[in-house]
Amino acid sequence: MTRSPSDLQQLYEEDYILWLDATVQKLRSHDYNEVDWDNLIEEIEDMGRRERQSLESNLVVVLLHLLKWQFQPERRTGSWESSIIEHRRRIRRAFKSSPSLKNYLISIVDECYESARKQARAETQLSLVVFPVNCPYDVEEILNDEFLPD
Repeated sequence: MTRSPSDLQQLYEEDYILWLDATVQKLRSHDYNEVDWDNLIEEIEDMGRRERQSLESNLVVVLLHLLKWQFQPERRTGSWESSIIEHRRRIRRAFKSSPSLKNYLISIVDECYESARKQARAETQLSLVVFPVNCPYDVEEILNDEFLPD
């Protein structure tokens, strides 16, 4: 069944997966005049946003657990270390498929650190002043599987 762009726009609202399948079919058959370009462009932009948000989330988790590791040594657990390892792995995987994300990570370390610092305060019940105002870890340490702060 051939669908016009307006049909595809309606399909986008009604059945996202079917819209994806129809859009891929249009692109593969080089039927560019029939592609729902507005929604396709929006989806591609959203993909980039989701990748960046995922990177931010993984970075916050690594920073959070590094802070907890450093400032609550008496409470260190394997789950904290495991979480650090897992979220570093996710970051490396993101870099492997999108190397330009490393530059993005460098640009968001301070913002993510502030989020991790506040979350660490909430989770540890330590005063916020216990945690450094500026990120005490450089990017290489944040990403290094061998690094755990003393």
